[in-house]
Amino acid sequence: MNGLRALTAALAACAALVALNGPPAAAVPKPASAPAPALATAPMSAPGVSAAGTDWSVAMTDSTMARFTPSQIGGWSYPVGLYLYGQYLVYQRTHNPKELAYIKSWVDRFVDSKGAIGQSFNNLDSMLAGRLLVILHHETGQAKYKTAATKIRNRLATYPRTSDGGFWHSTSDSRAHQLWADGTFMVNPFLVEYGREFNDATYADDETTKQLVVYGTHLQQPNGLLKHAYDESKTASWANPSTGLAPEYWCRAVGWYGMAAIDVLDDIPANQPRRDRLLTILRNLAAGIEHYQDPATGRWFQVADKGTHADDWTETSCSSMFTFTLSRAAEQGYIDPHYAAVAQRGYQGVLAKVALGADGRTNLSDISIGTNVGDYAYYIGRTRATNDFHGLGAFLIMNEQLRRTTGSGSPKAGE
Repeated sequence: MNGLRALTAALAACAALVALNGPPAAAVPKPASAPAPALATAPMSAPGVSAAGTDWSVAMTDSTMARFTPSQIGGWSYPVGLYLYGQYLVYQRTHNPKELAYIKSWVDRFVDSKGAIGQSFNNLDSMLAGRLLVILHHETGQAKYKTAATKIRNRLATYPRTSDGGFWHSTSDSRAHQLWADGTFMVNPFLVEYGREFNDATYADDETTKQLVVYGTHLQQPNGLLKHAYDESKTASWANPSTGLAPEYWCRAVGWYGMAAIDVLDDIPANQPRRDRLLTILRNLAAGIEHYQDPATGRWFQVADKGTHADDWTETSCSSMFTFTLSRAAEQGYIDPHYAAVAQRGYQGVLAKVALGADGRTNLSDISIGTNVGDYAYYIGRTRATNDFHGLGAFLIMNEQLRRTTGSGSPKAGE
């Protein structure tokens, strides 16, 4: 990983960390490779609080760490894991040891000195934070993180699947036989990074591409978007009795899939047999995302294809996810270069939802809280939260990508 040698002294001074001695960087998220341009301002939420020149990633991680200690931020869960993964991406750019120390302190609440972790991993949601185990092994070389991460890897060997091999969203009776687009991000980025870190890439590349293709085959529709979920048994209350599909395109579920596809494509080799199929799914998805972008704000709607409905609303976490997906995919050549401009419009739209409060801390608004599968009224009625971790994590992932690829052009101020 770039700059690890230079960071050793700084991290050694941080009591929560040990000296860096991890293996090569291919196993973990890639650091920024270009200088970051200055970012534009977003609307201010209180008089006299200036947002000019704000580094929104640093401001957001500083604000969140000020609001919560590692023991207060929450238990082992995917929203906290998502946020802390975003914080790690910020750390890769800033090399601020307190950002990594915070992550390590949180993880060490759940992993003891021998690597034991008190999680059953009976649902995909519980696996997302496993990415932090791989990251901390890479950063510290401590074997306990490999031991804990391997518990997830081994759980997958017996984890229940649909008849065509897709991981159930959960082993519980209420989720049996179901594939949720959300689940693709809960497990596949962890697994592909686990494969790189621990020399298990043959299995990881095969499994992650299989999962994404199975999910994509069931969920993706002719408009390019993915239905929220599929029930192979066709018995769920929300399932179409003929197709087993959920009724709506919930935007964050679509965003989870897009980001998972990017993370896997970034790590698998060019000759992986399912790569071309996965690229086809991603290209169709990109076309759908572009089609349903709100022309007024650049963001995307909570129910992605119904933005013309008066009660539909633009949602910040999925808008961040779509922006990241299009930007990274265009940068990597997975999709046509014109999608970079679509991502820029999305970026400006999301920046309009972040502001500095009177206390100088960031506030990110219009984030849908955690959501099950439902009908249109259910999605539209979800609480529109401020500073929900789904939104904070997605914002950081997006912002680290876009501030790097924006170049000399600076996004405009909010709407």
